[in-house]
Amino acid sequence: MRRLARTLCVTLLATAGSLSGLPGAMAADGGFLRLAHLSPDTPAVDVYVDSVADPDAGIVLEGVGYGTVSEYQDVPAGTYTVAMRTAGAGADTPAVLSTTVDIAAGSARTVAGLGYFAALGLKVLDDDLAPPPAGSARMRVVAAAPSAGALDVSLTGGGSVASGVEFAAATDYLEVPGGSTSLRVTPQGAAATDLPLDLAAGSVYSVLVLDAPEGGLKLMPLLDAAGTGAMPVGGVAAGAGGSADDVPAGPWAAVLGVAVLAAAGLLVSLRRRPAGRPRHGAGS
Repeated sequence: MRRLARTLCVTLLATAGSLSGLPGAMAADGGFLRLAHLSPDTPAVDVYVDSVADPDAGIVLEGVGYGTVSEYQDVPAGTYTVAMRTAGAGADTPAVLSTTVDIAAGSARTVAGLGYFAALGLKVLDDDLAPPPAGSARMRVVAAAPSAGALDVSLTGGGSVASGVEFAAATDYLEVPGGSTSLRVTPQGAAATDLPLDLAAGSVYSVLVLDAPEGGLKLMPLLDAAGTGAMPVGGVAAGAGGSADDVPAGPWAAVLGVAVLAAAGLLVSLRRRPAGRPRHGAGS
């Protein structure tokens, strides 16, 4: 029985090791992609992301409107096409806009539809998710308000973030104190506006400057990385899709946990079991 238990224990641990490699391989060999609709006068769209290497792998976001940004989606490294179609149009309908994006292993990129509808374009942003020093946050500003023209941006009561930031451009990331603050945003030829902003220490943000529905400007802080600088990973927030061959991390993590706990329990049981009685005739 003890030999059988040890065999089963080894089998469970081996199984746990093999299962842990499945989602881990995706993380090691893949990158992260995020999608955004930042065109204020463009109607809702369906966004299609398709792998050039694997036609069966893809993501679809349905009914995406202005100001919508998906969560990061983990994808295998490679080249992808990103196409926007009018919401509800068939998948074979000509795209309103399309572009290609290369995702390298370990990288993160944001593909955004920017500008007024008459001059709509797709822009690919490189996301730098390196963690900030203790007590600080890292942020960049993305000018996504076409009505504002070029922007001057500074921290209220602090230093300049960037000046003359053209529409659809992004500033470099910079370190700022974590906590509550505000950005002073000055559109071209207009008065400055102070906009409140909360940045958690240890996190990385892309701060979008958008046209507010009621007029003026507003901020939309996007969490690029939290705490340790690890890339946030999750399903796409708006819409559904993805390859049927994708391996979700959740079920494998659950199976892995059960396997490890079972193996650990068997080891503890074997170590704590008292020694058996001596055989008849084998001692006093």
